[in-house]
Amino acid sequence: MAEPSKPHEPVREFFILGLTNQGKQFRPSDWAERLCGVLACFRPEGSGGRHAHLQYSPYVRPIIFNGVKSVVVNASLRDLEPMAYHFAVNFAKDNDLQVIDACLITEQDDKP
Repeated sequence: MAEPSKPHEPVREFFILGLTNQGKQFRPSDWAERLCGVLACFRPEGSGGRHAHLQYSPYVRPIIFNGVKSVVVNASLRDLEPMAYHFAVNFAKDNDLQVIDACLITEQDDKP
Protein backbone atom coordinates (compact mmCIF):
# COMPACT_ATOMS: atom_id res chain seq x y z
CA MET A 1 0.00 0.00 0.00
CA ALA A 2 1.10 3.56 -0.54
CA GLU A 3 2.49 5.62 2.27
CA PRO A 4 0.54 8.65 3.50
CA SER A 5 1.94 12.07 2.60
CA LYS A 6 5.18 12.86 4.33
CA PRO A 7 5.08 15.77 6.83
CA HIS A 8 7.44 17.88 4.68
CA GLU A 9 5.42 17.40 1.50
CA PRO A 10 2.56 19.80 0.82
CA VAL A 11 -0.81 18.07 0.94
CA ARG A 12 -2.58 18.08 -2.42
CA GLU A 13 -6.33 18.24 -1.96
CA PHE A 14 -9.42 19.35 -3.82
CA PHE A 15 -12.99 20.09 -2.80
CA ILE A 16 -16.11 18.61 -4.34
CA LEU A 17 -18.79 21.17 -3.56
CA GLY A 18 -22.45 20.32 -3.10
CA LEU A 19 -23.35 22.81 -5.82
CA THR A 20 -23.89 22.05 -9.48
CA ASN A 21 -22.11 24.12 -12.10
CA GLN A 22 -25.43 25.98 -12.48
CA GLY A 23 -25.29 26.95 -8.79
CA LYS A 24 -28.08 24.63 -7.61
CA GLN A 25 -27.78 22.74 -4.33
CA PHE A 26 -27.04 19.05 -4.87
CA ARG A 27 -29.45 16.51 -3.42
CA PRO A 28 -29.82 14.35 -1.38
CA SER A 29 -28.69 16.45 1.55
CA ASP A 30 -26.50 13.64 2.94
CA TRP A 31 -24.59 13.03 -0.31
CA ALA A 32 -21.23 14.01 1.25
CA GLU A 33 -21.57 11.53 4.10
CA ARG A 34 -22.67 8.80 1.68
CA LEU A 35 -19.73 9.37 -0.66
CA CYS A 36 -17.27 9.41 2.24
CA GLY A 37 -18.89 6.29 3.69
CA VAL A 38 -18.40 4.39 0.44
CA LEU A 39 -14.71 5.34 0.42
CA ALA A 40 -14.12 4.90 4.17
CA CYS A 41 -12.18 1.64 3.80
CA PHE A 42 -9.34 3.31 1.90
CA ARG A 43 -6.74 4.29 4.46
CA PRO A 44 -3.04 3.80 5.20
CA GLU A 45 -2.23 0.26 6.27
CA GLY A 46 -2.52 -0.20 10.04
CA SER A 47 -4.38 3.06 10.64
CA GLY A 48 -7.76 3.46 12.22
CA GLY A 49 -7.31 1.05 15.06
CA ARG A 50 -10.06 -0.96 16.64
CA HIS A 51 -12.88 1.31 15.47
CA ALA A 52 -11.68 1.90 11.91
CA HIS A 53 -15.04 0.73 10.58
CA LEU A 54 -16.66 3.75 12.28
CA GLN A 55 -14.33 6.35 10.77
CA TYR A 56 -14.08 8.12 7.45
CA SER A 57 -10.95 7.65 5.39
CA PRO A 58 -8.26 10.27 6.03
CA TYR A 59 -8.21 10.71 2.23
CA VAL A 60 -11.91 11.53 1.75
CA ARG A 61 -13.85 13.46 4.39
CA PRO A 62 -17.02 15.55 4.55
CA ILE A 63 -16.83 19.23 5.48
CA ILE A 64 -18.92 22.38 5.34
CA PHE A 65 -17.19 24.88 3.02
CA ASN A 66 -18.65 28.40 3.02
CA GLY A 67 -21.97 26.95 4.22
CA VAL A 68 -22.06 24.28 1.49
CA LYS A 69 -21.79 20.54 2.16
CA SER A 70 -18.59 19.41 0.50
CA VAL A 71 -16.03 16.63 0.39
CA VAL A 72 -12.27 17.07 0.67
CA VAL A 73 -10.34 14.54 -1.41
CA ASN A 74 -6.64 14.07 -0.75
CA ALA A 75 -4.83 13.39 -4.02
CA SER A 76 -2.74 10.72 -2.24
CA LEU A 77 -5.78 8.48 -2.70
CA ARG A 78 -4.77 8.24 -6.37
CA ASP A 79 -1.53 6.47 -5.37
CA LEU A 80 -3.20 4.31 -2.73
CA GLU A 81 -6.17 3.16 -4.82
CA PRO A 82 -6.57 4.71 -8.29
CA MET A 83 -10.06 3.26 -8.82
CA ALA A 84 -11.33 4.88 -5.60
CA TYR A 85 -9.80 8.20 -6.64
CA HIS A 86 -11.43 8.02 -10.06
CA PHE A 87 -14.73 7.03 -8.44
CA ALA A 88 -14.70 10.30 -6.46
CA VAL A 89 -13.65 12.37 -9.49
CA ASN A 90 -16.25 10.73 -11.73
CA PHE A 91 -18.95 11.18 -9.08
CA ALA A 92 -18.34 14.92 -9.30
CA LYS A 93 -18.32 14.88 -13.12
CA ASP A 94 -21.40 12.68 -13.45
CA ASN A 95 -23.38 14.93 -11.11
CA ASP A 96 -22.04 18.18 -12.62
CA LEU A 97 -20.63 19.29 -9.25
CA GLN A 98 -18.19 22.13 -8.77
CA VAL A 99 -14.63 21.01 -8.03
CA ILE A 100 -11.97 23.41 -6.76
CA ASP A 101 -8.35 22.87 -5.84
CA ALA A 102 -7.34 23.53 -2.27
CA CYS A 103 -4.52 25.97 -1.81
CA LEU A 104 -1.79 25.77 0.79
CA ILE A 105 -1.77 28.64 3.26
CA THR A 106 1.51 28.94 5.08
CA GLU A 107 2.18 30.89 8.22
CA GLN A 108 4.34 33.92 7.64
CA ASP A 109 6.58 35.60 10.15
CA ASP A 110 5.30 38.88 11.53
CA LYS A 111 8.69 40.42 10.81
CA PRO A 112 8.66 43.51 8.57
